Amino acid sequence: MTKAERVDYTITTLQQLYPKIPVPLEHKDPYTLLIAVLLSAQSTDVRVNQITPLLFAKADNPFDMVKLSVEQIREIIKPVGLSPMKSKGIYGLSNILIEKYNGEVPQDMALLEELPAVGHKTASVVVSQAFGIPAFPVDTHIHRLMYRWGFSNGKNVVQTEKDAKRLFPKELWNDLHLQIIWYGREYSPARGWNLEKDIITRTIGRKKVLSDYHKTKKARK
Repeated sequence: MTKAERVDYTITTLQQLYPKIPVPLEHKDPYTLLIAVLLSAQSTDVRVNQITPLLFAKADNPFDMVKLSVEQIREIIKPVGLSPMKSKGIYGLSNILIEKYNGEVPQDMALLEELPAVGHKTASVVVSQAFGIPAFPVDTHIHRLMYRWGFSNGKNVVQTEKDAKRLFPKELWNDLHLQIIWYGREYSPARGWNLEKDIITRTIGRKKVLSDYHKTKKARK
């Protein structure tokens, strides 16, 4: 296959597997999505979805959030990890949203990245999932699969994002990044990987990845 054919195959397969794409983090508006994505750093979506209802029951908007103290926020979100940094970020960005944006979450990537504890990936998720603006957030699943599929060199997530945006049609970015995440979780995980289930990698994967997989599997026998 040519690279173009491999890209087409990947898109077609993902669309067949995930015609309806669930959003991993539960939320009801841009603000609650922003908080959920911030909380998901070095945590799991399952854990975040267990904690956000507790937090949002007390404050699901910036005006109510700043009525809580940083310590109160920290106590609620402690199970997701990194609670000292995340609680300060949530309180700080809520204050800024009130002071500068009338409590609304801005749709501009650059403005989002200026908020405390909000990095490029978090901003990308918010603009794509909350506002429908084309973006391609790269998490560990996407980074891993773009390398396995021979679409990126695996050096860093910045390069992976550039390669994804170059290879995939812009109008598909918002769906594709979620489809790849779900595919990575279900069919091509980092641990417990079974190539027999991973139809895309098995069909188009880079030779080194396939060779290493078979060597590892053989060594375990």
